[in-house]
Amino acid sequence: MTASKDEAMTATITMMEAGGRTLRVAHWRLDQKSDFPPILFFNGIGANIEAVAPLAEQLTERAFVMFDMPGTGESPDPTIPYNAFTMSWTANLILDQLGVGEVDVMGVSWGGAMAQHFALQHPGRVRRLVLAATTAGMLMVPGNPAALTKMANPRRYIDPKFMNEHFQTLYGGIDPDGAEHQKDSHIGRLKPPSPRGYFYQLLAMVGWTSLPALPFLSKETLVMMGDEDQIVPLINGRILASAIPNAQLEVCRGGGHLFLLTHADESIAALRGFLDAPETDAEARRAA
Repeated sequence: MTASKDEAMTATITMMEAGGRTLRVAHWRLDQKSDFPPILFFNGIGANIEAVAPLAEQLTERAFVMFDMPGTGESPDPTIPYNAFTMSWTANLILDQLGVGEVDVMGVSWGGAMAQHFALQHPGRVRRLVLAATTAGMLMVPGNPAALTKMANPRRYIDPKFMNEHFQTLYGGIDPDGAEHQKDSHIGRLKPPSPRGYFYQLLAMVGWTSLPALPFLSKETLVMMGDEDQIVPLINGRILASAIPNAQLEVCRGGGHLFLLTHADESIAALRGFLDAPETDAEARRAA
């Protein structure tokens, strides 16, 4: 077991073997009794565990599981490419090893595609689904070209000056009163992915779309979007919410691509309102 570099994190972090890969896995509060299933979280492209740790830290009433994708954070480089199917299978094996049964699944941006695929591939393991700042894959409405160009530039992970200069264009929705603190806090938690890790993550979703399968996704789903997101425009969330039968759309006013962190209180309230809601009739029938 390895200790986190971030002293504020209370996660248990370990290296695990699953699906022929070695992955750095973090989990919070799995040893504590809870009335709620754990959250399995899929991160954005190139993002390490620490980048979203504040969200896990604040959801104190439930367990939380996430891992660094191959070549990101402290997970070793992938030796061969992977795709949404193989990484969903790998995530399922990780849950088995942790002794976790049913989960609520959540994904942000690139990880939102993974969350959709996991819910479609392993429906018996998923109770509810949360999709944040994400799309149905290749069939999407693209964002601001200036933001997309800078998003693809790996300098955003390794060059603080580049990030400071382009943070608003990249992520938008920054509270002017706390802009410097929010930037410094986020940048300080980032660790650059390896070139191979970043490329393989991009490659994993080439040609992938969930759109034809979404009408068959029966899980209660919360789609969360920021109306100032320069990378994934709000219209993509509307498409997801209209295609998934049991979906509802939550729009973070003034929120950019990082609204889960920049508008944390509002986001967590929306998450709790959705995840803590009583079981629906449809869920009860599926569980019977």
